[in-house]
Amino acid sequence: QVQLVESGGGLVQAGGSLRLSCAASGSIFSFNVMGWYRQAPGKQRVLVALITHGHSTNYADSVRGRFAISRDNAKNTVYLQMNSLKPEDTAVYYCNLRQYGNDYWGQGTQVTVSS
Repeated sequence: QVQLVESGGGLVQAGGSLRLSCAASGSIFSFNVMGWYRQAPGKQRVLVALITHGHSTNYADSVRGRFAISRDNAKNTVYLQMNSLKPEDTAVYYCNLRQYGNDYWGQGTQVTVSS
């Protein structure tokens, strides 16, 4: 099994920054993909950013240029640096790890951006 623990959410004014962290533990294999998704009230969960074990990245159009995903493979930790935050970034952010066709999720962390 895999456990994911997120931290770093909170309340910030528009234009501000936050950094999310997600530490994975358990049965983790090398060739995995880690990422962040978000779910706003009344909406579906959507992809924010992904990063492979080899550090290739992919971003949703809505965050490209403002958010940066990174990872520390030695610590099995993924980060999401969020800059120039907008009220529409308000959501619960979930960490995800995908390996061998299995998806694992964190408990979610709330990010609220006030205007």
